[in-house]
Amino acid sequence: MFGKPFVRTLISRSAENRTDRRRFLKAAGAAGLGVVGATYLGVQATSTASATGEAAAEAAAPSDAAVLNFALNLEYLEAEFYSFAVYGHGLPDDITGGAGTQGGVVGGKKVMFHDKALHQFAKEIAGDEVAHVKFLRGALGEAAVSRPEIDLKDSFTAAARAAGLISEYQQFDPFAHEKNFLLAAFLFEDVGVTAYKGAAPLITNKTFLDAAAGILAAEAYHAATIRTSLFERDLGDAAAKISNARDALDGPGDDDQGVVLGNQANIVPADNNGICFGRSADRVLNVVYLNPGSVKEGGFFPKGVNGDIVASGGA
Repeated sequence: MFGKPFVRTLISRSAENRTDRRRFLKAAGAAGLGVVGATYLGVQATSTASATGEAAAEAAAPSDAAVLNFALNLEYLEAEFYSFAVYGHGLPDDITGGAGTQGGVVGGKKVMFHDKALHQFAKEIAGDEVAHVKFLRGALGEAAVSRPEIDLKDSFTAAARAAGLISEYQQFDPFAHEKNFLLAAFLFEDVGVTAYKGAAPLITNKTFLDAAAGILAAEAYHAATIRTSLFERDLGDAAAKISNARDALDGPGDDDQGVVLGNQANIVPADNNGICFGRSADRVLNVVYLNPGSVKEGGFFPKGVNGDIVASGGA
């Protein structure tokens, strides 16, 4: 039914490693590939048996699907935040279902923007984040995870208290006004950029890697816009407190940077080579779970994220 070139293309483009190829073949149906497909798989099996070292390495690494689903959890969070801020409502139900336990969203409301430029920035970012959700869901197909439970209320207060932005008796409403919105967006955007930077080496399928690189670029533009807006409004001290809080959560390193460095604007948080740092998935979870320890839930995801990558790193 299918020729060898077609089968090879399907398998090579379906995923980056054996885990994803197995998922693809299960979805496609081995019988549907016919004798040609079975013959090709037999050759693959022989080659695999002769590369035990490679197989062991791949088995230990997360699959592309796992990495993309991890990213999808973060995109759900960002899309919900910006959608509420701009439109006063979250994502439609038809793009929140999937594998794993589907959760609701606590908190969120429309921000009363007064700065027309900032309103336009927020609207554009919201559109991008929703598009990212749709794109990743499309790329993952039936393997896409559903939106986990998301907290856009108490989590921000906990983060603001940890950062020293408010006292232990105060509440932080990220949707109350433009200043709070920008500080909340700063918390998310820098984490999103470092998450994609950290995930890039784990993705071996070139098609998926190209897509992830494109999303990383978009997130970097978003982060630069938010960082610039904070700097222009003289919110460097508040941003520094958030940066320090992220550093306190994500392990022993001291890579995170605020929007002011040496009394100068610091729009791009890069090293001496002009290269931005990345976070491993477990360290990203430390930040969004608001916990420096090894846990599987908390903070913005009260019941954890969906998928194979769910645990944060240890202290």
